[in-house]
Amino acid sequence: MDQTTTRAVFMRGGTSKGLFFRAQDLPDDTAVRDRLFLAALGSPDGFGRQLDGMGGGISSLSKVMSVQPSARDGIDVDYLFGQVAVDRPFVDYNSNCGNLSAAIGPFAVDEGFVDAPDGPVEVRIFNENTQKTVINRFHVLGGKTAVSGDFVLDGVSGTGAPVELVFPDPGGAKTGKLLPTDNVRDMLAPADFPEIEASLVDATNPVVFVRATDLGLDGTESPMALEENRDLLRRLEATRRAAAVAMGLATDADDAARHWASSPKIALVAPPTDTKLLNGDALAGSKVDLVVRVISMGIPHRAVPQTSALCMSVAAQVGGTVVAEALGDAAAPPRIRIGHSSGVQQISAIVTNNNGWRAEEISVTRTVRRLMAGEVYVPTDRIAG
Repeated sequence: MDQTTTRAVFMRGGTSKGLFFRAQDLPDDTAVRDRLFLAALGSPDGFGRQLDGMGGGISSLSKVMSVQPSARDGIDVDYLFGQVAVDRPFVDYNSNCGNLSAAIGPFAVDEGFVDAPDGPVEVRIFNENTQKTVINRFHVLGGKTAVSGDFVLDGVSGTGAPVELVFPDPGGAKTGKLLPTDNVRDMLAPADFPEIEASLVDATNPVVFVRATDLGLDGTESPMALEENRDLLRRLEATRRAAAVAMGLATDADDAARHWASSPKIALVAPPTDTKLLNGDALAGSKVDLVVRVISMGIPHRAVPQTSALCMSVAAQVGGTVVAEALGDAAAPPRIRIGHSSGVQQISAIVTNNNGWRAEEISVTRTVRRLMAGEVYVPTDRIAG
């Protein structure tokens, strides 16, 4: 048989899209499974477009989820997130995706993994990447996830039904510590580039926060402008790798490049500033508390990766971090407004400091939609290897 088919659902969660699989439908051999994921998304693609697959050529559109009913007490479903590299044959399982996490509960209900009556429902999900519990709250209508509503999510056209995404105890998702180095700021020495000060924080996913001004930027640059600045991207990648080592994730810069491509993310932070959005609208600095630009898998994100925004909401409340500094004299509000290239992201975080900083909970609202269900085709010889 020239092509092999596997049941899959194509879903949007927040500002990301990806292929969702039932774990039972995937090969038991993880190497074969990864080749299936790569072929389904169209990777590796040296042209950066993934035209021969379902991917969209950027990190937020090159993702997979494997979902199954859970045997854990108090948990409905388990899920494993895979970040599929666009330009090389690599699937990274070292991080979670906040945007697509919002779609796990709806997927589980629609697939019959969770029996939910019409009305409000809560689905408790377990992320295998970070070994953390996540909660989805949404409405069910006619036995399926409700999708119509009036909630506006910047970066996504139209409106939809809200899905509340809650992360209890999100600190130390990969490193075991909210502040992996025990410092609120560290000096990093990226190879071939000047030292730079950064805050290394791990909440839902590890993130490296640096001042935009330390890079000669004001933080309002468009993703396209950042993408054209190849020297800047090389410096940011070198800084990201140095941070991975400082966080204890990687043994050295080469290890960070090979095995930690999607984590930690690196975020450029700036105080509230007037910004021109990707749709041409103007975003006034008075409408946000902070401005951020995030690099994901070497490419500037068109909005902000959800886990990076969640981590930023925590870092804003940890005194002394680069993020808290950008707030100026104002104390971080419980709900922080993060300005990005596509609009504003509002996130609530509860952070305490009783003999050490602790992130108690983070919550945010997303919209999700099931786009297609059926079978994904991949060439059989590509799965065989």
